[in-house]
Amino acid sequence: MYVYRKATIEDIPLLVQFRVNLLHSAIGDGEATRWEHVKEQLVNYYEQTLPQESHIAYLAYDGSRCVGTGGVCFYRVLPTYVKPTGQKAYIINMYTDPEYRRRGIAMKILDKLVNASLRKGVRYISLEATTMGRPLYEKYGFGMLKSEMQYMNETYEG
Repeated sequence: MYVYRKATIEDIPLLVQFRVNLLHSAIGDGEATRWEHVKEQLVNYYEQTLPQESHIAYLAYDGSRCVGTGGVCFYRVLPTYVKPTGQKAYIINMYTDPEYRRRGIAMKILDKLVNASLRKGVRYISLEATTMGRPLYEKYGFGMLKSEMQYMNETYEG
C-alpha cells in the first residue's frame, strides 16, 4: 500500500530531483551548467509558490521511498463568459519511478490534484501529455484542446 501526502517546503529537494528526472527522460541530458540554472530556478519557484499554495504537489511513498509525484499550478487569466472567474489550473510534473509504473500511483496523484483544484473553485484544468501519459489522462476524463496555440522564442534575451 502506498502513502500519499501533500508536499511541504521541506520537500523542495525531492521535488527538484523528480522534476529534473522528468525533464531528463523527456529531453535528454543537455549541458550540465544549464541544469544547475534550472535547479536554482526550481528551488526559487517552489520557495515562492508552495507556501501560498499557488502550486500544490503530492508525493507517493512506498515505505520511506518516494516513488511518484505530481503538481498543479494555479493562475488567473482575463475572465470570460465560460470561465467567469478566470481561474485556471495546470497539472505538471507527473512522474512515477519507472519500476513503480502501471500500479495506479499516477492516477491517485492526478485525482488528488484535480480535487485540490476543484476545492479551490477552479473548474478549468489543463495539462500537456506525453504519448505514454495520454491514456491515463483520457481515462480520467481529459480531452484534447482544439483552439489553443503556443509561441516560443528561446533566443530573446531582453
